[in-house]
Amino acid sequence: MFEERGYKRTFYSAPQSVTSLVAAFLEPTITVVVFLLVSAWFEIPIGRSDLTLCLLVFALTFPGRNRFWDRPLNFAVDISTSWISLLSILALCGYATRSLGLFEPEVLLWWGLITPALQWVAFFVGRKLLRRAAAQPQNRRAAVVVGAGALGVKVSRAFQARGDIGLAFMGYFDDRADDRVDPEAAGLRLGTLKQVAPYIREHGVHEVYITLPLGSQPRIVALLEEVQGTTASVFFVPDVFGISIIQGRLQDMNGVPVVGLCETPFTGTNRLVKRLSDVVLSALILVLIAPLLGLIAIGVKLSSPGPVIFRQRRNGLDGEEIIVYKFRSMRTQDNGAVVPQATKDDPRITPFGAFLRRSSLDELPQFVNVLQGRMSIVGPRPHAVAHNEQYRQLIKAYMVRHKVKPGITGWAQIHGHRGETDTIEKMQARVEYDLEYLRNWSLGLDLQIIARTIKLVFFDRNAY
Repeated sequence: MFEERGYKRTFYSAPQSVTSLVAAFLEPTITVVVFLLVSAWFEIPIGRSDLTLCLLVFALTFPGRNRFWDRPLNFAVDISTSWISLLSILALCGYATRSLGLFEPEVLLWWGLITPALQWVAFFVGRKLLRRAAAQPQNRRAAVVVGAGALGVKVSRAFQARGDIGLAFMGYFDDRADDRVDPEAAGLRLGTLKQVAPYIREHGVHEVYITLPLGSQPRIVALLEEVQGTTASVFFVPDVFGISIIQGRLQDMNGVPVVGLCETPFTGTNRLVKRLSDVVLSALILVLIAPLLGLIAIGVKLSSPGPVIFRQRRNGLDGEEIIVYKFRSMRTQDNGAVVPQATKDDPRITPFGAFLRRSSLDELPQFVNVLQGRMSIVGPRPHAVAHNEQYRQLIKAYMVRHKVKPGITGWAQIHGHRGETDTIEKMQARVEYDLEYLRNWSLGLDLQIIARTIKLVFFDRNAY
């Protein structure tokens, strides 16, 4: 029927694993249940404000991240960071709406202490149960890799390192001699490509991973014809490790498989979530810091003649030019203009402006840019247009960082890559962190970056 309409579906989305489904509900459920149990322990009746908090927390933490495969120390740190970030956001909302008084302090205290501990216990117990189940003989699945090159070794290492997924690696198949394959795979060769199908039938192999280069297409086609005569599942692993993949994904476009290699993470519902979080958080922050903005504006006016706000040209989403706001930190020229580029020790920087730069308070007007939709709270920092033209020629994938809106703070900034980038090495390091952010974006990551930025602003004297 579909072929008659000119549509033949080629790829289907992989179904969500059971562990991912459990993890999606586990973290938010524990968070809400602990709050209700602590309230019951202190004999606090559940009111409308409590139910509203529970719904808000569930919405912010759903879906929970699948941490069953992480190491206990790693997910302990991850849980703690995410929980502190969430509590910071809730406290900010409660302060802005004057609703903190609706909740009992002892309930909030014990809820804040017990919840991350129980989440850690839940994931630790779940991890142990999954590893024990994977070790059972009836749950082990035999797997072979076709192609004993570097890619084949990467694949075998991947599922050998994850003994908890139940794969038992048998070995490699390759037509080349031992001296032409990867040294690590040479001693584990099981035979040639002609021997793959017979080996599968004889040893009951469940999964076959083909890692041959695309130039071997005739051999791949012949191999598939033979393997499809067995009951083994077949997977093709394309060699894309030499490419910087950003949000790689597989799409089915009217029956044509399309592999996305470089895409923005903010598509579909992700785009909506990102924009809503930006609008809500920036509006709350502007309300809270309004008195501070007024004081800084007065300080700028008193420090030297000129405008309070300095407007800079920057490249925004997809490289389009935008105007970014900052508090003026430099003296104006005779014609009233402000030279945009300045080093840390530039004599044109006023004493008050130097303070603003050290504390990053000069960036606060950019929350208005966020409301306008030009920027995001979290994202790669916008660079001068001249810098973009310079570094796009020198640094690989430099312009990919413009696949998202620029941010007031970012993954690079909380890792120490702030301020001047007067060398290619410094800019290269910043770009690498920006690309890592694009690959791994989540709302939880944004909240973590915001929380760590607040800590840096108040406790790091080297914020410039």
